[in-house]
Amino acid sequence: MIPAATNVQPSPLPPASSAVSPALVAWRKLRRNTVALGCAVVLGIFALLCFFGPALMRSNYYEQDLLHALAKPSAQHWLGTDKLGRDQFARILSGGQISLLVGLAATAVAILIGVLYGAIAGYLGGKSDAVMMRAVDILYAFPLTIFVILLMVLFGRNLVLLFAAIGAVEWLTMARIVRGQVMALRHQDFVTAAISLGLRKRRIILRHLIPNVLGPIIVYTTLTIPQVMMLEAFLSFLGLGVQPPMSSWGLLIKEGAEVMEEAPWLLMYPGGLFAATLFCLNFLGDGLRDALDVRGPKE
Repeated sequence: MIPAATNVQPSPLPPASSAVSPALVAWRKLRRNTVALGCAVVLGIFALLCFFGPALMRSNYYEQDLLHALAKPSAQHWLGTDKLGRDQFARILSGGQISLLVGLAATAVAILIGVLYGAIAGYLGGKSDAVMMRAVDILYAFPLTIFVILLMVLFGRNLVLLFAAIGAVEWLTMARIVRGQVMALRHQDFVTAAISLGLRKRRIILRHLIPNVLGPIIVYTTLTIPQVMMLEAFLSFLGLGVQPPMSSWGLLIKEGAEVMEEAPWLLMYPGGLFAATLFCLNFLGDGLRDALDVRGPKE
């Protein structure tokens, strides 16, 4: 006997629209990390306060009122005043602008130099890579903080030079990270196909290799910003950074330390805000690292 034909329907194929982009996968992972997401919100609030708060305040960061010097926090001066009677809240917001700008601008300089240098060294390989990375090793041997101090002393103390000087010494680690990532990618099929099509090395590096290492670049950027801010604070604490009447959180911490016994709030508020910002940046960097890790758990 011939068995009756069974009515078996083939299982439907998944729709093409079900494919999820890597960026969306990373966002979903980051969204589940409540600590990193909360830190990003806090950083956004700090940035809004620092950049838009001074325009809404009655007092400016440079206005002096010697009759109310070292005044305690009150309804008129929410965070008190400094030794020259300047409103501490206005100076903290103004100092936040400088500290955040230094962190972002100097990090941008460091990332630009480090990414290009590391990508070129990793793609070329051979003797070119050896010479370029030995130069990085030699620069690592120098005390970079002393190098920045020498630049500030020799060429003057201005904000643009501060951006350039800090960025010029913070690119070394980024160059090593990008070089390692590019060396792992340069023998992949898409690079071989680009070479076979006759594309120039510059185009391959800029259009094919660097976009594929954006994950580590983004993560290290969030970890470089606090390093840069710490270096700026250290320079300002030594009197080599931002100069009065302008302020930064490092300069405010220095001024607060000088009158710590008489007015401890002048040290507590800028120091606490600076520490909270560094804390949030580090936790956000950890969250981005987990979200962008392709070897982590899938969706």
